[in-house]
Amino acid sequence: MRRLWLIDASYIHANNMQLFGGGRRVDYLKLRQLIESELGPLWRGYFLNSVQNEAHEARDRFHGWLQSALPTGPNLIVKLYGLKNERARNAFCVDCGTKVDLHCPHGEGHHLVNQRQMGVDVGLATLALVHKDRYDTLVLSSGDGDLLDAVEHLSESGKGLELAVFSTGVSTDLQARSERVLWIDEHMEQLTG
Repeated sequence: MRRLWLIDASYIHANNMQLFGGGRRVDYLKLRQLIESELGPLWRGYFLNSVQNEAHEARDRFHGWLQSALPTGPNLIVKLYGLKNERARNAFCVDCGTKVDLHCPHGEGHHLVNQRQMGVDVGLATLALVHKDRYDTLVLSSGDGDLLDAVEHLSESGKGLELAVFSTGVSTDLQARSERVLWIDEHMEQLTG
């Protein structure tokens, strides 16, 4: 059985930080080894992320290592997308239901923005569909319910779905359509170095 592994890096990073802080990080080589021991061999893997356009030496080294062949690296194909700046004027407080105006403490003329990833979800869906004749099962490391239409199309085409995700931040629609779920946070001791 051939498996295609697709990773939404911002999903992994956000859940990692929320659950464990910056002191413990998922090692993608160890995660690949865990997936292959629990779910089966992987045919190919992709790591998709949105990044700043500026050069960043440590990040570039990390992306190079991700592409390194086994056994020294996780042998992932890295696809990088840009970040979109969206003007931020206010925010919504979920606790009290109030819209709050945002102001920079350093002056009124300062412009606040939120940076949002762009292209990653479309990239994940596109890779899953483009390669659909080359794999039997999609292993998805993303919790985004926006992928549901692509997942349902693949399911109707006879493809299986397995998730390698955190127990928080994963769509129940994806969970309901998966054949197996590997909960990453249950294995953090062996995945962090």
